Amino acid sequence: MILFSLRRFIGFAVTLLVAALVIFWLLDLLPGDPAQFVLGINATPESVARLRLQMGLDVPAPERFVGWIWGMLGGDFGVSYTQRAPVSELIWGRLGVTLPLSVFAMVISVVVGLPLGILAARRRGKPLDTVVMIVAQTGIAIPNFWFGMLLTLLFAVTLRWLPPGGFTPWHENPGAAFRGLILPSLALALPQASILARVMRTALVDVTSQDYIRTARAKGLTLGQAVWRHGVRNALLPVLTILGLQFAFLVAGTIIVENVFYLPGLGRLILTAILERDLILVRGATIILILAVTATMLLTDLAYALVDPRLRERSA
Repeated sequence: MILFSLRRFIGFAVTLLVAALVIFWLLDLLPGDPAQFVLGINATPESVARLRLQMGLDVPAPERFVGWIWGMLGGDFGVSYTQRAPVSELIWGRLGVTLPLSVFAMVISVVVGLPLGILAARRRGKPLDTVVMIVAQTGIAIPNFWFGMLLTLLFAVTLRWLPPGGFTPWHENPGAAFRGLILPSLALALPQASILARVMRTALVDVTSQDYIRTARAKGLTLGQAVWRHGVRNALLPVLTILGLQFAFLVAGTIIVENVFYLPGLGRLILTAILERDLILVRGATIILILAVTATMLLTDLAYALVDPRLRERSA
Protein backbone atom coordinates (compact mmCIF):
# COMPACT_ATOMS: atom_id res chain seq x y z
CA MET A 1 0.00 0.00 0.00
CA ILE A 2 2.89 2.37 0.79
CA LEU A 3 4.51 1.77 -2.60
CA PHE A 4 1.17 2.19 -4.34
CA SER A 5 0.54 5.50 -2.53
CA LEU A 6 4.06 6.75 -3.30
CA ARG A 7 3.61 6.10 -7.00
CA ARG A 8 0.30 7.94 -6.99
CA PHE A 9 1.82 10.94 -5.17
CA ILE A 10 4.63 11.12 -7.73
CA GLY A 11 2.09 10.99 -10.54
CA PHE A 12 0.10 13.72 -8.78
CA ALA A 13 3.13 16.03 -8.62
CA VAL A 14 4.10 15.38 -12.24
CA THR A 15 0.53 16.04 -13.40
CA LEU A 16 0.46 19.39 -11.61
CA LEU A 17 3.80 20.42 -13.10
CA VAL A 18 2.77 19.48 -16.65
CA ALA A 19 -0.60 21.21 -16.21
CA ALA A 20 1.12 24.38 -14.98
CA LEU A 21 3.47 24.30 -17.98
CA VAL A 22 0.57 23.86 -20.43
CA ILE A 23 -1.45 26.69 -18.83
CA PHE A 24 1.52 29.06 -18.88
CA TRP A 25 2.40 28.18 -22.46
CA LEU A 26 -1.13 28.48 -23.83
CA LEU A 27 -1.77 31.84 -22.16
CA ASP A 28 1.62 33.08 -23.32
CA LEU A 29 0.62 32.33 -26.92
CA LEU A 30 -2.47 34.53 -26.81
CA PRO A 31 -2.25 37.31 -29.42
CA GLY A 32 -1.92 40.91 -28.35
CA ASP A 33 -0.10 42.72 -25.57
CA PRO A 34 -1.72 42.33 -22.11
CA ALA A 35 -0.34 45.71 -21.03
CA GLN A 36 -1.84 47.41 -24.07
CA PHE A 37 -5.15 45.65 -23.43
CA VAL A 38 -5.28 46.82 -19.82
CA LEU A 39 -4.42 50.46 -20.61
CA GLY A 40 -6.52 50.73 -23.77
CA ILE A 41 -5.75 51.75 -27.32
CA ASN A 42 -5.11 55.38 -26.38
CA ALA A 43 -2.27 54.60 -23.98
CA THR A 44 1.14 56.07 -24.74
CA PRO A 45 4.08 53.77 -25.54
CA GLU A 46 5.79 54.94 -22.35
CA SER A 47 2.81 53.91 -20.20
CA VAL A 48 2.63 50.52 -21.91
CA ALA A 49 6.36 49.99 -21.38
CA ARG A 50 6.07 50.84 -17.66
CA LEU A 51 3.15 48.46 -17.19
CA ARG A 52 4.98 45.70 -19.05
CA LEU A 53 7.86 46.19 -16.65
CA GLN A 54 5.49 45.97 -13.65
CA MET A 55 3.90 42.81 -15.07
CA GLY A 56 7.29 41.24 -15.65
CA LEU A 57 6.60 40.82 -19.36
CA ASP A 58 10.07 42.06 -20.21
CA VAL A 59 11.54 38.85 -18.71
CA PRO A 60 11.98 35.76 -20.94
CA ALA A 61 9.15 33.21 -20.72
CA PRO A 62 11.20 30.38 -19.11
CA GLU A 63 12.34 32.71 -16.35
CA ARG A 64 8.79 33.93 -15.79
CA PHE A 65 7.54 30.34 -15.59
CA VAL A 66 10.14 29.33 -13.00
CA GLY A 67 9.39 32.47 -10.98
CA TRP A 68 5.66 31.74 -11.12
CA ILE A 69 6.11 28.15 -9.91
CA TRP A 70 8.53 29.18 -7.17
CA GLY A 71 6.18 31.91 -6.00
CA MET A 72 3.19 29.55 -5.85
CA LEU A 73 5.16 27.10 -3.73
CA GLY A 74 5.53 29.93 -1.22
CA GLY A 75 1.89 30.97 -1.50
CA ASP A 76 2.57 33.97 -3.75
CA PHE A 77 0.39 33.79 -6.87
CA GLY A 78 1.24 37.30 -7.97
CA VAL A 79 -0.86 40.45 -8.15
CA SER A 80 -3.90 40.89 -10.37
CA TYR A 81 -3.35 43.40 -13.18
CA THR A 82 -6.91 44.69 -13.20
CA GLN A 83 -8.04 44.34 -9.57
CA ARG A 84 -4.75 45.47 -8.02
CA ALA A 85 -4.96 42.80 -5.32
CA PRO A 86 -2.98 39.63 -4.52
CA VAL A 87 -4.29 36.71 -6.56
CA SER A 88 -4.17 34.42 -3.53
CA GLU A 89 -6.59 36.69 -1.64
CA LEU A 90 -8.98 36.86 -4.60
CA ILE A 91 -8.94 33.08 -4.99
CA TRP A 92 -9.35 32.42 -1.28
CA GLY A 93 -12.36 34.72 -1.12
CA ARG A 94 -14.06 32.89 -4.01
CA LEU A 95 -13.34 29.37 -2.74
CA GLY A 96 -15.89 29.94 0.00
CA VAL A 97 -18.53 29.74 -2.73
CA THR A 98 -17.14 27.28 -5.28
CA LEU A 99 -15.90 24.61 -2.86
CA PRO A 100 -19.16 24.27 -0.87
CA LEU A 101 -21.12 24.37 -4.14
CA SER A 102 -19.10 21.48 -5.59
CA VAL A 103 -19.25 19.47 -2.35
CA PHE A 104 -23.01 19.96 -1.97
CA ALA A 105 -23.56 18.91 -5.59
CA MET A 106 -21.40 15.81 -5.11
CA VAL A 107 -23.25 14.84 -1.92
CA ILE A 108 -26.62 15.25 -3.63
CA SER A 109 -25.53 13.20 -6.63
CA VAL A 110 -24.30 10.36 -4.39
CA VAL A 111 -27.32 10.41 -2.06
CA VAL A 112 -29.74 10.38 -4.99
CA GLY A 113 -27.85 8.42 -7.67
CA LEU A 114 -26.57 5.40 -5.74
CA PRO A 115 -29.89 4.40 -4.08
CA LEU A 116 -31.70 4.80 -7.41
CA GLY A 117 -29.13 2.58 -9.10
CA ILE A 118 -29.42 -0.08 -6.38
CA LEU A 119 -33.22 0.09 -6.53
CA ALA A 120 -33.23 -0.30 -10.32
CA ALA A 121 -30.84 -3.26 -10.15
CA ARG A 122 -32.99 -5.04 -7.56
CA ARG A 123 -36.07 -4.48 -9.75
CA ARG A 124 -34.32 -5.42 -12.96
CA GLY A 125 -36.73 -5.88 -15.87
CA LYS A 126 -39.69 -4.54 -13.90
CA PRO A 127 -41.61 -1.28 -14.47
CA LEU A 128 -39.75 0.50 -11.64
CA ASP A 129 -36.41 -0.29 -13.31
CA THR A 130 -37.67 1.16 -16.58
CA VAL A 131 -38.94 4.33 -14.91
CA VAL A 132 -35.67 4.91 -13.05
CA MET A 133 -33.61 4.44 -16.22
CA ILE A 134 -35.86 6.80 -18.22
CA VAL A 135 -35.52 9.45 -15.51
CA ALA A 136 -31.74 8.93 -15.43
CA GLN A 137 -31.44 9.23 -19.21
CA THR A 138 -33.50 12.42 -19.12
CA GLY A 139 -31.26 13.84 -16.39
CA ILE A 140 -28.17 13.15 -18.47
CA ALA A 141 -29.68 14.82 -21.54
CA ILE A 142 -30.76 18.04 -19.79
CA PRO A 143 -28.03 20.74 -19.62
CA ASN A 144 -27.41 21.80 -16.04
CA PHE A 145 -27.71 25.53 -16.79
CA TRP A 146 -31.14 25.00 -18.40
CA PHE A 147 -32.24 22.85 -15.46
CA GLY A 148 -31.01 25.61 -13.17
CA MET A 149 -33.23 28.13 -14.93
CA LEU A 150 -36.21 25.77 -14.56
CA LEU A 151 -35.48 25.41 -10.85
CA THR A 152 -35.30 29.19 -10.53
CA LEU A 153 -38.66 29.64 -12.25
CA LEU A 154 -40.30 27.05 -9.98
CA PHE A 155 -38.75 27.57 -6.54
CA ALA A 156 -37.68 31.23 -6.74
CA VAL A 157 -40.14 32.98 -9.05
CA THR A 158 -43.32 30.91 -8.61
CA LEU A 159 -43.08 29.42 -5.11
CA ARG A 160 -40.61 31.98 -3.70
CA TRP A 161 -39.05 29.41 -1.41
CA LEU A 162 -35.44 30.08 -2.38
CA PRO A 163 -33.47 33.07 -3.68
CA PRO A 164 -33.14 33.27 -7.48
CA GLY A 165 -29.45 34.15 -7.34
CA GLY A 166 -26.74 36.03 -5.53
CA PHE A 167 -24.88 34.96 -2.43
CA THR A 168 -24.75 36.11 1.18
CA PRO A 169 -21.30 35.63 2.76
CA TRP A 170 -21.08 32.80 5.28
CA HIS A 171 -19.90 35.05 8.10
CA GLU A 172 -22.90 37.34 7.69
CA ASN A 173 -25.68 34.76 7.52
CA PRO A 174 -24.81 31.04 7.23
CA GLY A 175 -28.45 30.10 6.69
CA ALA A 176 -28.89 32.52 3.82
CA ALA A 177 -25.58 31.39 2.30
CA PHE A 178 -26.71 27.77 2.42
CA ARG A 179 -30.10 28.61 0.88
CA GLY A 180 -28.33 30.49 -1.90
CA LEU A 181 -26.42 27.33 -2.89
CA ILE A 182 -29.37 24.90 -2.92
CA LEU A 183 -30.62 25.60 -6.44
CA PRO A 184 -27.13 25.76 -8.04
CA SER A 185 -26.18 22.51 -6.27
CA LEU A 186 -29.30 20.78 -7.58
CA ALA A 187 -28.59 22.05 -11.09
CA LEU A 188 -25.04 20.70 -10.95
CA ALA A 189 -26.03 17.40 -9.32
CA LEU A 190 -28.78 16.34 -11.74
CA PRO A 191 -26.65 14.92 -14.59
CA GLN A 192 -24.09 13.48 -12.17
CA ALA A 193 -26.75 11.67 -10.13
CA SER A 194 -28.24 10.29 -13.34
CA ILE A 195 -24.85 8.94 -14.46
CA LEU A 196 -24.21 7.39 -11.04
CA ALA A 197 -27.61 5.68 -11.11
CA ARG A 198 -26.93 4.09 -14.48
CA VAL A 199 -23.38 3.02 -13.57
CA MET A 200 -24.48 1.58 -10.22
CA ARG A 201 -27.32 -0.36 -11.82
CA THR A 202 -25.06 -1.81 -14.52
CA ALA A 203 -22.38 -2.76 -11.99
CA LEU A 204 -24.88 -4.45 -9.68
CA VAL A 205 -26.53 -6.34 -12.55
CA ASP A 206 -23.11 -7.71 -13.49
CA VAL A 207 -22.38 -8.59 -9.87
CA THR A 208 -25.64 -10.51 -9.36
CA SER A 209 -24.60 -12.99 -12.06
CA GLN A 210 -21.39 -13.90 -10.21
CA ASP A 211 -20.90 -17.26 -8.50
CA TYR A 212 -20.49 -15.84 -5.01
CA ILE A 213 -23.94 -14.23 -5.20
CA ARG A 214 -25.48 -17.53 -6.23
CA THR A 215 -23.61 -19.23 -3.37
CA ALA A 216 -24.90 -16.65 -0.90
CA ARG A 217 -28.45 -17.21 -2.10
CA ALA A 218 -27.99 -20.98 -1.84
CA LYS A 219 -27.12 -20.48 1.83
CA GLY A 220 -30.51 -18.90 2.42
CA LEU A 221 -30.01 -15.19 1.72
CA THR A 222 -32.52 -13.31 -0.36
CA LEU A 223 -31.35 -11.53 -3.48
CA GLY A 224 -31.52 -8.18 -1.72
CA GLN A 225 -29.50 -9.46 1.25
CA ALA A 226 -26.89 -11.09 -0.98
CA VAL A 227 -26.52 -7.95 -3.07
CA TRP A 228 -26.28 -5.68 -0.04
CA ARG A 229 -23.81 -7.83 1.91
CA HIS A 230 -21.61 -9.08 -0.90
CA GLY A 231 -22.40 -7.25 -4.13
CA VAL A 232 -22.42 -3.56 -3.32
CA ARG A 233 -18.74 -3.41 -2.33
CA ASN A 234 -17.64 -5.00 -5.60
CA ALA A 235 -20.05 -2.83 -7.57
CA LEU A 236 -18.48 0.27 -6.00
CA LEU A 237 -15.21 -0.23 -7.88
CA PRO A 238 -16.37 1.33 -11.18
CA VAL A 239 -18.49 3.82 -9.22
CA LEU A 240 -15.42 5.18 -7.41
CA THR A 241 -13.77 5.87 -10.75
CA ILE A 242 -16.85 7.71 -11.96
CA LEU A 243 -17.00 9.74 -8.74
CA GLY A 244 -13.45 10.97 -9.26
CA LEU A 245 -14.21 11.99 -12.83
CA GLN A 246 -17.47 13.61 -11.81
CA PHE A 247 -15.76 16.04 -9.48
CA ALA A 248 -13.82 17.37 -12.47
CA PHE A 249 -17.10 17.91 -14.33
CA LEU A 250 -18.63 19.58 -11.28
CA VAL A 251 -15.71 21.99 -10.97
CA ALA A 252 -15.91 22.81 -14.67
CA GLY A 253 -19.69 23.15 -14.45
CA THR A 254 -19.41 25.81 -11.77
CA ILE A 255 -18.12 28.28 -14.37
CA ILE A 256 -21.50 28.20 -16.13
CA VAL A 257 -23.76 27.69 -13.13
CA GLU A 258 -22.12 30.47 -11.10
CA ASN A 259 -22.84 32.90 -13.91
CA VAL A 260 -26.45 31.69 -14.22
CA PHE A 261 -27.07 32.24 -10.50
CA TYR A 262 -24.75 35.28 -10.14
CA LEU A 263 -22.55 33.54 -7.58
CA PRO A 264 -19.22 35.22 -6.75
CA GLY A 265 -17.25 31.99 -7.06
CA LEU A 266 -14.00 30.89 -8.63
CA GLY A 267 -15.62 30.03 -11.96
CA ARG A 268 -17.04 33.52 -12.35
CA LEU A 269 -13.69 35.00 -11.31
CA ILE A 270 -11.94 33.03 -14.07
CA LEU A 271 -14.46 34.14 -16.69
CA THR A 272 -14.07 37.79 -15.66
CA ALA A 273 -10.27 37.48 -15.69
CA ILE A 274 -10.37 35.97 -19.19
CA LEU A 275 -12.53 38.79 -20.50
CA GLU A 276 -10.18 41.35 -18.93
CA ARG A 277 -7.09 39.44 -20.10
CA ASP A 278 -5.72 39.30 -16.57
CA LEU A 279 -3.25 36.47 -17.26
CA ILE A 280 -1.81 36.25 -13.75
CA LEU A 281 -5.29 35.84 -12.27
CA VAL A 282 -6.32 33.31 -14.92
CA ARG A 283 -3.20 31.22 -14.30
CA GLY A 284 -3.57 31.24 -10.53
CA ALA A 285 -7.28 30.45 -10.47
CA THR A 286 -6.96 27.73 -13.12
CA ILE A 287 -4.11 25.97 -11.35
CA ILE A 288 -6.21 25.90 -8.17
CA LEU A 289 -9.02 24.17 -10.07
CA ILE A 290 -6.54 21.67 -11.51
CA LEU A 291 -5.12 21.09 -8.02
CA ALA A 292 -8.62 20.30 -6.72
CA VAL A 293 -9.33 17.90 -9.58
CA THR A 294 -5.99 16.05 -9.42
CA ALA A 295 -6.19 15.79 -5.62
CA THR A 296 -9.64 14.24 -5.99
CA MET A 297 -8.31 11.74 -8.53
CA LEU A 298 -5.47 10.89 -6.13
CA LEU A 299 -7.94 10.26 -3.29
CA THR A 300 -10.04 8.17 -5.68
CA ASP A 301 -7.06 5.97 -6.53
CA LEU A 302 -6.26 5.50 -2.84
CA ALA A 303 -9.89 4.65 -2.08
CA TYR A 304 -9.90 2.22 -5.01
CA ALA A 305 -6.88 0.45 -3.50
CA LEU A 306 -8.61 0.21 -0.13
CA VAL A 307 -11.70 -1.34 -1.70
CA ASP A 308 -9.80 -3.68 -4.06
CA PRO A 309 -6.96 -5.55 -2.26
CA ARG A 310 -5.63 -6.80 -5.61
CA LEU A 311 -4.19 -3.36 -6.36
CA ARG A 312 -2.23 -3.39 -3.12
CA GLU A 313 -0.91 -6.87 -3.86
CA ARG A 314 0.28 -5.83 -7.34
CA SER A 315 2.19 -2.87 -5.87
CA ALA A 316 3.82 -4.87 -3.09
